[in-house]
Amino acid sequence: MKTRSLRRRSAGFTLLEIMVVVIIIGVLAATIIPQFMGTTHDAKVSAAKADVSQLENALERFNLHMDRYPTMDEGLKVLVEAPTGEDKKWRGPYIKLLRPDPWGNPYQYRVPGIHHATTFDVWSRGADGQDGGDGPNADVGNW
Repeated sequence: MKTRSLRRRSAGFTLLEIMVVVIIIGVLAATIIPQFMGTTHDAKVSAAKADVSQLENALERFNLHMDRYPTMDEGLKVLVEAPTGEDKKWRGPYIKLLRPDPWGNPYQYRVPGIHHATTFDVWSRGADGQDGGDGPNADVGNW
């Protein structure tokens, strides 16, 4: 008789034991999760820097073949599609696909540039999608 009542009591967890485990998991989650929050932003900034570098290289190759940088009207799309009337000089596509930045916005292009007056500026507007900004909203460009 005693063994049967002992088995019944030790067969499950008490409410107190379950609450202690839940509290421990909550404390661990509260200390670990914030460390990974900044990782996503850092990865997006790194991806934007790599994309800007790739676009910069493609624009330089375009300049070598065409003896000029794309106009503001042509923009970055000329790296994928030949400009009208200049099909013979164009040796592209210089990039496979013109992707948006990691925040889903188009990359920006300006010629002549503000930061590079003799060439061009190419940049991502960052997390806020606006020019300028600090911290997570800072622009990522070739300057």
